[in-house]
Amino acid sequence: MDPAALAWLRAQLGPTTDTADLTERHARLGTARAVALEVLAERRAALLADPLRLVVDGVVTMDRSANLTGLERQLAELHDTLGPDETVPGGDTALQFDMSVLTPARRTR
Repeated sequence: MDPAALAWLRAQLGPTTDTADLTERHARLGTARAVALEVLAERRAALLADPLRLVVDGVVTMDRSANLTGLERQLAELHDTLGPDETVPGGDTALQFDMSVLTPARRTR
């Protein structure tokens, strides 16, 4: 796995994620996006395995439903995003430059 993919994974998953685990998953899955999706799906499953809300009257209230919502939002965004080691399906990997001429919205005569 190249340093750009590792940096992207750390940005998606947090800086404390184990590098050896990420490297092993990347070797098995092939892309950084697949690794991120798998790790986030495991985190989501771990949240769902425990109660999301715990209330002990007058002592403590824990609500982790916002964490679940954030993970689901991040998973949805990753499905639509390409990782640093992926190319556009059917696309070209060459650099492409576009040029356009800017004209003012109102022309004075």
